[in-house]
Amino acid sequence: MKLEEIGKKAKVASIVLSKLGAEEKSKALIACSEALVGAVSEILAANEKDLANGKEKGMTEALLDRLALNSERIEGIAEGLRQVAELEDPIGEIEEMKKRPNGLLIGKKRVPLGVVGMIYEARPNVTADAFGLCFKTGNAVILKGGSDAIESNKAIVKVLKGALNKCAITEDALQLIEDTDRGTTKEFMRMTDYLDVLIPRGGAGLIKSVVEESKVPVIETGTGNCHVYVDSEVDVDMAVKIIENAKTQRLGTCNTCESLVVHEDIAEEALPKITEMLLSHGVEMRCDDESLKIIGETAQPNLIKKATYEDWGTEYLDKIISVKIVGGIEEAIKHINEFNTGHSEAIVTENYENSMKFLNEIDAAAVYVNASTRFTDGFEFGFGAEIGISTQKIHARGPMGLKALTSYKYIIFGDGQIRA
Repeated sequence: MKLEEIGKKAKVASIVLSKLGAEEKSKALIACSEALVGAVSEILAANEKDLANGKEKGMTEALLDRLALNSERIEGIAEGLRQVAELEDPIGEIEEMKKRPNGLLIGKKRVPLGVVGMIYEARPNVTADAFGLCFKTGNAVILKGGSDAIESNKAIVKVLKGALNKCAITEDALQLIEDTDRGTTKEFMRMTDYLDVLIPRGGAGLIKSVVEESKVPVIETGTGNCHVYVDSEVDVDMAVKIIENAKTQRLGTCNTCESLVVHEDIAEEALPKITEMLLSHGVEMRCDDESLKIIGETAQPNLIKKATYEDWGTEYLDKIISVKIVGGIEEAIKHINEFNTGHSEAIVTENYENSMKFLNEIDAAAVYVNASTRFTDGFEFGFGAEIGISTQKIHARGPMGLKALTSYKYIIFGDGQIRA
């Protein structure tokens, strides 16, 4: 199907969707979630094809993990749709109704954006997540997934469209661009007649390309060079536990810790324990001179390396972490703000003043005290699925739930007023 035809169908569908009631949308989402669970074998068979192609192309372990589906992950995707179905529908919500001196009542009403475009990489879960959030908010969505996940995406879209049809709702609410050619992607980014907003979700290269080349307004979802700072007054065992989760639970996610910052007063005690844990997971540590002195000789010298300047700003998405020792919280904040990507940052501390200083001065979408950065996620924040994590400051920031996919219009009630 040609892009223009896809765009026209989406535009028509968006008008239909904007008129659906909250109950009708929720019932359809429940039906979609049940359909996904019922089609596990079909979806996994398609995913196996993508994984085989990925291995043949030499994809990293982290990227293969991001691409991989299993029964548990499909159930998680379905649960995300169920959670979205249960959330309060923001469409039609009236905000800030005020009466003017001339008697006019002026308010703001939540409305859908219209047609949302998504460009994303090897993340088949995004296919269902994006659909669910857009559908709940009355938006049609056009998806442009990467070639690495094309078979998985096609299978998921087929299941979702089938469920919509059974609910007597237009299947054009969800459309997948199956042509994986880069030229098609560029054409998609210029569909100003049909797209109201474009959301890229993937690595730094993809996001940079969309931001620079798109003619459609873009909501930028950023990369994640996330830090954990171990303060001087700290429960070391807690710090080790948090860093282990933040770095090793899933390597290929944007909320994974990529950089460790340690206060010099606790480094002698904490760093050997942190190092032991990281090495047990096969994580390569790229260290500054001070941390190298403390770690010293190791049974795994191939995993201990001297950091370069580039390491401080790198999102590895791999079994690699940078390590820097600082003289205090001021230096830690300065370092993090210089090299972070505005995503998620954490401090582990028992000092209340330092925790408040960190919260107030770190420039990021999500800032944690004594918790793993892995929680920056729509599901964990209670939004159900998310359409992305915005690192910009305009319109939406952090995990993007339902309201991030809405706009508003002013509604005005009068009783015959005219302007003098």
